[in-house]
Amino acid sequence: MVSGLLSVDGGQTGIKMRFEHGDETQELRFPGVQTQEPVLPQLARAINQAIAEHNAPSAVISVGTTGLVKAEHDARQLFELIDSPATGQIALAHDSVTSYLGALGDHHGVVVAAGTGVVTLAVGHDAVARIDGWGHIMGDIGSGYWIGQQAMDAAMRGFDGRGPATALTDQLAARWPDLTEAYIELQAMPERVATVASFAQVAADLAATDAIAAQICARAGSELANSAATALRRVALAQGAGPVLVAGIGGVLAGEYVKNSFAQELERLIPAAQLQDSSGNGLDGAQRLSRLPEDHALQELVSRFGTQR
Repeated sequence: MVSGLLSVDGGQTGIKMRFEHGDETQELRFPGVQTQEPVLPQLARAINQAIAEHNAPSAVISVGTTGLVKAEHDARQLFELIDSPATGQIALAHDSVTSYLGALGDHHGVVVAAGTGVVTLAVGHDAVARIDGWGHIMGDIGSGYWIGQQAMDAAMRGFDGRGPATALTDQLAARWPDLTEAYIELQAMPERVATVASFAQVAADLAATDAIAAQICARAGSELANSAATALRRVALAQGAGPVLVAGIGGVLAGEYVKNSFAQELERLIPAAQLQDSSGNGLDGAQRLSRLPEDHALQELVSRFGTQR
C-alpha cells in the first residue's frame, strides 16, 4: 500500500517539490513554469520525473502553481497526465491560495504576496477576495516590476530634464552607458520583465539617500496596503471586533521603506490590522492544502479529483 504526500509549488523561477513518507522528507527542484505555455503538462512532466528518478510514488499530490487559468483549473486533467497508478488524490490551486496557507494557515485574514508580480488574497468566514495579480501590463501595482518601472521612468526623467535629478539615473547608466538607446535594448530582451523588476532592488538600496527612490518605495508600500485593505473590506473583516491577521510575503516587502510604508498605511486604513511574521512558504501552503477543512472558504478555489487510498 502506497502512502505519503507530494507537495508541489510551481513558480516561474522553479518548481519545488517535497515528498513526505512517514518520518522521511525529501525536497527537489526543477526548472520553472513557463506561463506562456500550458501549465499542467509542465507540472506533470516534473512530477513524473521526480517519481521515476527518486522512486517516491505518493498517494496524495497537492499542487499550488502560478499561471493557472480557468481552463486548466482542473485536477482531473493533471491526474490523467501523471504516470503513477499509486496516486489516488490530487488537489490543485493557484499559488495565491498556497501562498496564503503558507503564511496564515487556515486562519482568516489577508496575505499580500509581492515579488516580481503581486497578488493579494483575503479569506473571511464565508467569502474570499483576490485583489490584483493582473500582470505587469494591466496591474501588479506595488510589485517588483512596478517599482523597477517607476524607478527607470524617474531615471529617464532625471536624464532628459522632465524630473528632478536622482541617483537612479547613474545606476541605470551603469547598465546602459548610452541612455538614449537603453529603451531599444531593453525592449529587445526576452527577459525584460525580470530585468525591469531587478531595478526594484536598486531603488530599495538608494532609498535611504535618494529622495526619489524613497518616494517610489513608499508609494509601493501604500499601494500594497490599499490592496490588503480592499480585500479585507470585500470579505467583511475590515470592521471586526478583534485583530485582523495580515501577512506580507515576497522580496518586495523585505525592503525597509516599502515595509514601513505598508505598515503605516495599513494601520491608517484598517486600525485592527495585526501584521504577522511568517516563515511559511509555498511548499508549506501546498502541504496544508491537502488537509484544508472541507467547510473552509478557500475550498471554492481548489480543484480536487480522486479519493485518498
